[in-house]
Amino acid sequence: MYSLDHLQMFVESAKSGSFSACARKLGKVQSAISQGIAHLETDMNRLLFDRSTRKPSLTEDGKRLLVYAEAVLRQSQELNSVVHAMDRMEEPLVRVAVENALLVPKFSQILKTFSTRFPATAVEVISMTSGDVLDNVINNRAELGLMFTHQTFSEDVELCYIGNLPFYPVCAIDHPLSQAKMIKVNELIPHRQIMLRGAKGDVTHWLPRISADIWWTNSFISVSQLVEQGIGWSYLPAHLVDDRLDLGNLTRLPFSIDHKDWSPSIEMIIPKNQIKGPALSWLYEAMKEVLD
Repeated sequence: MYSLDHLQMFVESAKSGSFSACARKLGKVQSAISQGIAHLETDMNRLLFDRSTRKPSLTEDGKRLLVYAEAVLRQSQELNSVVHAMDRMEEPLVRVAVENALLVPKFSQILKTFSTRFPATAVEVISMTSGDVLDNVINNRAELGLMFTHQTFSEDVELCYIGNLPFYPVCAIDHPLSQAKMIKVNELIPHRQIMLRGAKGDVTHWLPRISADIWWTNSFISVSQLVEQGIGWSYLPAHLVDDRLDLGNLTRLPFSIDHKDWSPSIEMIIPKNQIKGPALSWLYEAMKEVLD
């Protein structure tokens, strides 16, 4: 079995270009580095450094083995990270069920910070409609959920209101509605509307069904693609369409019924009486700011 200390000396010497630089980096005397690498060469029965020049350089064997030595050290660091995480009682996995409209840029930014703070905790992101989010949290398939406020209050979850998400009614630039100056509700009836429906048939209750001709999907990403192809019009989250509006791919529709933007409220939910470990506790607090 190769010593991790000797492997580290080998890697650091290769990176820094000399045994003396490695000694300074590791806080050891140069003779200890030379001796450690010599022991490693004996254990491997391979010459790792050519010492015939002023500064030792990697041999062909050394170059080949360096990649594996680095991998062993990384795995050792990961093992230590998991052990320390277990000491702190950090969870091995946190599952987040999220309404697909809420995949705003800050959501991934929060998860990036989480990955740095809790490297030993894996995250599973499950994107779905709000009704399915509630179902997953209630049935313990997710520890945390982000969703639009539901019509009925469930006693199986704890709620936290975290803000509102603005929506715009939009269509493609070549859609017949795109040239209208002001659109009344009755004028929308003959034009196909794209709407959201969950896996269990739950319909987004706060977005009005107006048209006689409806196409359904379970993802706002799909809605935006269908709308951009001119297949129909729909209400879409502002963060999904702002760029497309600026590029001229979509047109915002002037509805007479919309004095202000539709901005449904958003809630974060967790199972009732759930014990939050350090990782989930941090994520719960951070997600309160996801719409800021």
